[in-house]
Amino acid sequence: MRANKNSNPYDGGPARLRPRLPVVEPLASANASASTITHAAGHKNMQQLIQLRWIAVIGQITTIATASILLGVQLPMPAMLNVLACLIAFNVASILRWQENQVVSNSELLLALTVDVASLTAQLYLSGGATNPFVFLYLLHVILGAVLLETWSTWTIVIVTGACIAGLALFSEPLPLPQDHALGIFSLYVQGMLLCFILDAALLVIFITRIMQNMRSSAAAVSDLRQRAAEEEHIVRMGLLASGAAHELGTPLATLAVILGDWKHMPEFKGSPVLLEEIAEMQTQLKRCKSIVSGILMSAGEARGESSTATTLNTFLDEVVAEWRVGRPVVAFELENRIAHDLPVVSDSTLKQMICNVLDNALEASPAWLRMEASIEGGMLVLLVTDNGPGFAPSILAQFGKPYNSSKGRPGGGLGLFLVLNVARTLGGEVTATNREQGGAMVRLTLPLSAIEIKSEQQTT
Repeated sequence: MRANKNSNPYDGGPARLRPRLPVVEPLASANASASTITHAAGHKNMQQLIQLRWIAVIGQITTIATASILLGVQLPMPAMLNVLACLIAFNVASILRWQENQVVSNSELLLALTVDVASLTAQLYLSGGATNPFVFLYLLHVILGAVLLETWSTWTIVIVTGACIAGLALFSEPLPLPQDHALGIFSLYVQGMLLCFILDAALLVIFITRIMQNMRSSAAAVSDLRQRAAEEEHIVRMGLLASGAAHELGTPLATLAVILGDWKHMPEFKGSPVLLEEIAEMQTQLKRCKSIVSGILMSAGEARGESSTATTLNTFLDEVVAEWRVGRPVVAFELENRIAHDLPVVSDSTLKQMICNVLDNALEASPAWLRMEASIEGGMLVLLVTDNGPGFAPSILAQFGKPYNSSKGRPGGGLGLFLVLNVARTLGGEVTATNREQGGAMVRLTLPLSAIEIKSEQQTT
């Protein structure tokens, strides 16, 4: 009895074993990762401020000792040492806090700079106020605030430093230094200004350079994340399109399977061995189409006719190679399996398709010879696919895994390796490509065994 041609075998029940690929929202994940990177940059900048504060401590000790011992300037030593002790205590507390807490906000950076301004103001108040040549160190804090802080916080630092200078001019007492400005470079005040300028310039060059490096690396990391999110979103869209196409193809494929089954029993075909052979070939190719459609639906996490099954790693690799060789015009294919200890794994169609994509790309470049090596290194499954084709062009290697990055010169070229790379990332692995010195290319696929391994009850308890 003929089955209903309109039935769809891909609307079956739920699978026993689901693929372990997590479903993620690329843009949301990228935003969260970008926020983490931004916080990491803030933490690095806070570490720079802590280092700068230690330099300030050493500089204050050196300046106080030089002025009082060598130059004979009378300074309120106990009060200045108390300010110095408070600054040291604050820096030690900052080190302890930022070792445990990796998230640094704009307000916390503003507080740190404000404490530095307050410490400098106290020392200047005790050592001549606005007449002290080191008053220009305020510019260091203003510039650091402009680089590190948000706009409103930067203007806050400007207002605070301006108020401090005005307060020093109103309330502090000048140091009893000789008025020898006419001596030029030999004037003590001019020498202090020169020293302050050199110190300002050196610290700005050193720390602004470091801070800008942090910002550039953070911007590059965020840019990579956004690019990766765009690529993953592209994959999601292609997955939705493929899933919809697979559903639409299910019904006509089922109809063709029924018709071919009927043809084999019709007298017109039973008497012709040539026609029966062609029908058998058609059924083989139709079965392959069904397998591809079923794999697409499984990769999309939808119901399918065949369930994922538990197998072993060596059996899985043998099945992948056997299925791949069907219908592929490869002349010589070598499989070197170095996996001595077999492991129970899930037969995942997504992983199968990923390996087949790598082999297909190698086959297009080298139809005469291919080689795949399988091994386990440090809890990772390593698959090395080698060919003796022309190898990758430098421009392809530089953008390896990017969509439409291909030398094939046809629409859709480069999507195979693009999908391979992103599936490997989702599983926690990576894909790299190199050219061989003797000619040809080599693609290395690395995947954590934990992504496909079946844990026994003893391992999970």
